[in-house]
Amino acid sequence: MARTAAQQKKSIYGVHPGVLMTQKWIADLKQKTGRSLDEWLIFVKKSGPKTEKERREWLKQEHGLGTNSAWWIAEHAEGKGTETDDPDKYLEAAEGYVEHMFSGGKAGLRPIYDQLLKIGLKSGKEAKACPCQTIVPLYRNHVFAQIKPTTRTRIDLGFALGDMKPEGRLIDTGGFAKKDRITHRIPITSLDEIDDEVKHWLKVAYDRDA
Repeated sequence: MARTAAQQKKSIYGVHPGVLMTQKWIADLKQKTGRSLDEWLIFVKKSGPKTEKERREWLKQEHGLGTNSAWWIAEHAEGKGTETDDPDKYLEAAEGYVEHMFSGGKAGLRPIYDQLLKIGLKSGKEAKACPCQTIVPLYRNHVFAQIKPTTRTRIDLGFALGDMKPEGRLIDTGGFAKKDRITHRIPITSLDEIDDEVKHWLKVAYDRDA
């Protein structure tokens, strides 16, 4: 059941930018391909191959669709991927991503995550967290930081700091050379390690994305 606007506002998370991108893709699909998403789904189920993988190749080879469009249509035909185009479903899924991320052997990292999330969202009024399945990126206009449970005992807090030389506890990830968004990280294994230095670099990364 879709949540009401009031319920949606209660989520600590924000809607991932990819959801808006997918919504635009759906809106433009009829004009670009001659079929709406619903029409493609009916066509695929009636005339296409049986498996998702075969359908992706069939849509690309036989109908000239791009990789992303073929992937999304084949996925939707299986009843999957709806969280990528519905804000309410995404926010519901986001909660689940985080619960799964910090379950089992990584459950002990949850208090560290909760504190990092709280501080990250205080970096500025435009900060929002948009969980994925294995990381929780923090956005302003782009990703400015990310929270990643790398091992059972360590979270890596990543920062988008460009070609800045690492100092203090900052570690160069090699991301700038690889043109990755995240270029530096600070490993965190306890609540005591979430100090003023961590807060400083979150604010620097946030401000750089103005």
